[in-house]
Amino acid sequence: MRLVPIQYVKAGSFLAKTIYDDRGTILLREGVQLTENYIKRVVQLGMFSMYINDEYSEKNVEDIIKPELRQKAVRTIKDTFYSFEKFNLNATKNNVQDKKYITEKQNYFKAIGDIVKEIMEEMLCKKTVLINIVDIKSMDNYTYQHCVNVAVLSLALGIQLQLDKKKLYDLCLGALIHDIGKALVPEEILKKNNKLTEEETSIVREHTKRGYDFLKGSIDISATARIIALEHHEREDGKGYPDMRKDDEINELAKIVAVADVYDALTSDRPYRKAMSPNDAVEYIMANGQTQFSYDVVKAFSKCIVPYPEGTIVRLSNGEIAVVEEVYPNFVLRPKVKIINKKNAKDEAIYRDLRNELEIVINGLQYEVTDEKSL
Repeated sequence: MRLVPIQYVKAGSFLAKTIYDDRGTILLREGVQLTENYIKRVVQLGMFSMYINDEYSEKNVEDIIKPELRQKAVRTIKDTFYSFEKFNLNATKNNVQDKKYITEKQNYFKAIGDIVKEIMEEMLCKKTVLINIVDIKSMDNYTYQHCVNVAVLSLALGIQLQLDKKKLYDLCLGALIHDIGKALVPEEILKKNNKLTEEETSIVREHTKRGYDFLKGSIDISATARIIALEHHEREDGKGYPDMRKDDEINELAKIVAVADVYDALTSDRPYRKAMSPNDAVEYIMANGQTQFSYDVVKAFSKCIVPYPEGTIVRLSNGEIAVVEEVYPNFVLRPKVKIINKKNAKDEAIYRDLRNELEIVINGLQYEVTDEKSL
């Protein structure tokens, strides 16, 4: 199984992961043979990549949480965002205390709390938490899918940092709702195809305070989770927003969500740019430790994120093309690989453990393999 940009997907390939539409309904089920019409339909839904199975990548890439739980979480976040929009409209009519809306708001936040418990239960029982979180997102559902990914990655970082269960709960909860203020950002701004104007940028940046204000007074949302929504765009060097906090002025859990938020955003296709490769995104995060991000969080991030999951085809610095066979904790940038563009004299497969062959590095991802003999 490997994640392939849509322009490299060929008719006749087999889908390796089920694709859902913006309502959470199955669009294409895992195992279906792809046709030109199927591929066009996926593009029309605003998806720019998909997982496929081929002769080069036979291993499955398992999600850290069950697909059913992921879809349930996305639907719950989506419904909560819509509730926020309705609550805001109600507020403009001076009926802020309307019991119907307050009860609905509380019910949604209770449902999110239940989702957090389920995600924690799945992830805490795993012996190691290595994350390949490059997910297939649709443009329509991007914000909700992004929130779930950020929650999963934040929780993995929290586990790596050995936080206690109370902090892990607040971390996961705050991460799930960190972008709730974007429910009030006009869709035409969120989906704009080019650079935002200063005014539009200012509107987007209001989402942190708007989200924080909406969460006030909710008995199911802790103060720490609210602060995560407020501070996840603050920076270590004080150049973030909304309050230009720095260093120890920023909540420790908000620092974790900041890293998860940027990583998932960088590795996602957006209307104004294509997704960055996972390895480039990892390098960006690591290069900005102590300026944009907390050094301790970046160090934890480097140990549990998997930029080259099993099944990924990569280019090596010595010119070889290889498939990632095994990923090692604490050495995620140096996996074991199988060379696919040449064999030894006995026509046997060649394997390289990059932990031991330090002179060889991975130069990048290889999406298209045409002819093994000519590569």
